[in-house]
Amino acid sequence: MLSISKIVAQIDAFVWGPVMLVLLVGTGVLLTVRCNFLTWRNLPWALKKTLSKEARTKSRGTGDVSPFSALTTALAATIGTGNIVGVATAMVSGGAGALVWMWISACFGLSSKFSECMLAIKYREVNEKGEMSGGPMYTMKKGLKNKKLGAVLGWLFALFAVIASFGIGNMTQGNSIATSVHATFGVSVTMVGVVITVLALLIIIGGIKTISKVSSVVVPVMAIFYVDAGIIVILGNIHNLPAGISMIFKMAFSVKAVGGALCGNIVASMMNAARYGVARGCFSNEAGMGSAAITAAAATTDNPVRQAYINMTGTFWDTIVVCTITGLAIASSGVLGQIDPSTGQLYVGSALTIAAFSTVLGKAGGYLVTIGIALFAFSTILGWEYHGEKAFEYLMGTHKWNMIYRIIFSLVVYTGATQTLELVWNFSDIANALMAIPNLICMILMSGEIAKDVKEFQKIKS
Repeated sequence: MLSISKIVAQIDAFVWGPVMLVLLVGTGVLLTVRCNFLTWRNLPWALKKTLSKEARTKSRGTGDVSPFSALTTALAATIGTGNIVGVATAMVSGGAGALVWMWISACFGLSSKFSECMLAIKYREVNEKGEMSGGPMYTMKKGLKNKKLGAVLGWLFALFAVIASFGIGNMTQGNSIATSVHATFGVSVTMVGVVITVLALLIIIGGIKTISKVSSVVVPVMAIFYVDAGIIVILGNIHNLPAGISMIFKMAFSVKAVGGALCGNIVASMMNAARYGVARGCFSNEAGMGSAAITAAAATTDNPVRQAYINMTGTFWDTIVVCTITGLAIASSGVLGQIDPSTGQLYVGSALTIAAFSTVLGKAGGYLVTIGIALFAFSTILGWEYHGEKAFEYLMGTHKWNMIYRIIFSLVVYTGATQTLELVWNFSDIANALMAIPNLICMILMSGEIAKDVKEFQKIKS
């Protein structure tokens, strides 16, 4: 098992290496330019539409859930441990400057998220049950001119999406909840596993409509709760904020490895900052992965471009808002690069974020971060179930097995919560990357069609 773990870890490092990161960001750059920067120019309009009363109703066109519910269900899957643990990991491995590269990847990720969602809605189907079924696999099958290539890419995407749903969308999230709750509150991992499995089962059995109802309440509440706590921490360390921001930009663009007064033992160069910042940014907001497009396809809309703009804001909320709060809280706290007295090593992962929040909030900071991890991770389980279910439906060619998938998916949460999962983390990370490859190829091949539809909608945008 040890040798298998090493091999899987090496494959994981390779698939998330420079080639993959260049492909992810490069596709976003290509789409942004081909769309004449309309995804950037229309971001304020998209944010306004997202928060409008109309977005909460199913008044325009056809679909299973409201535009806002489709967004929050997609956000449920993306706003997760990456926003708390992932940002901290990036800032330890790549220095504080990794935060800038997370922002840069998110700016171009807007166009990737927009494009995959727009195509998914455009090429979605109605299944035998009368529900919407869509996502990159349907786009590839129906949208690509080379039908053989489209069929192969679609099947591969769906296969990797199912694998990723059980790994990164299920077991690893359950493990994050159980370990963090046990460490902070002393509750046994078995008890936590039972509770989250039962809750997941009760919600997931109801399908997209129940998942979206829960997500449309839980996601905004948990995001506001975490962001407010983060702002309190930043304001509590406001005297360090200018130096923290200066350090972030200094480490982001310095060719030589540099440190800083608020960096402790951490020294990093621009290349390191870019590598970890882009990787963690893409991992957090999933722009280019194709997962959010599956949920977008369920939205009620009269125009694929309109809903794609709403879903595109998910990247903004996830990275520009939530990840930034975590990053600034850490950068201004003075704990980055410091030694954790309980382990004798550098603060890393959730311990770093907890230490940052504790500088202002004391013990309550640890409780708040733990509750944030639990809520974020649980919502990720709900969102990813729908992604995996629709990919599974595509592979099976029918919706009739969906209920079995829901039950198995819910029960697997317990396994994740109660087992050590380093191998699963790496394996599901690989599946996540392999999902992105056919999706990115598809968007590059269809970039002309995307640009055409965007420019046509601009004439009738309201």
